Amino acid sequence: MVTGYSSDTMDTKSERAYGKEVVAQYNVYLKGCPARLVFDRLADKWSLLIVGILRREPRRFNQLRREIDGISQKALSQTLQKLERDGLVNRNAFPTVPVTVEYSLTDLGKTLSELIEPLVSWAENHIEQVLRSQHRYDEQRTE
Repeated sequence: MVTGYSSDTMDTKSERAYGKEVVAQYNVYLKGCPARLVFDRLADKWSLLIVGILRREPRRFNQLRREIDGISQKALSQTLQKLERDGLVNRNAFPTVPVTVEYSLTDLGKTLSELIEPLVSWAENHIEQVLRSQHRYDEQRTE
C-alpha cells in the first residue's frame, strides 16, 4: 500500500496474488496513478543531474554545487531532500567540526542512474539535430 493513496483506487492499480505476496500493478497513463510521482522527479533536470553525478561516487554538498553549473544552493538543497525522501539518495553526516555531510545513491538510486546515462548520451549526441529542428520550426512560424 502506498501512503496517501486509497486501496480502492482500482482504476489506477490492480493487485495480483502470487502465493501470499500481493503485487500491485500500476498504470502511469491513468490519472491518479502514484507511479506518476517517479515521472515528476524525472522531469526535474536537477534531479537527473544530481543522480548522474552521484553515480560516479559520493559527493559533499559544495562538490555537487561546483559540478552542476547553474544550480542554486536552494535548488540543490531542495532537490537533495526530495531525492532522499524518495529513497534515491542517502545523506550521511559525519561528526566533524563543522559537520561534514556526504550524499550517495541508494541501491534504488543506482538502478535509476543506469537509466540516466543513456539519456545523457542521447541528449549530448542529438542536441545539434534538436537545435536545427527548432530553428526550422521557428522560421516556418515567422513566415
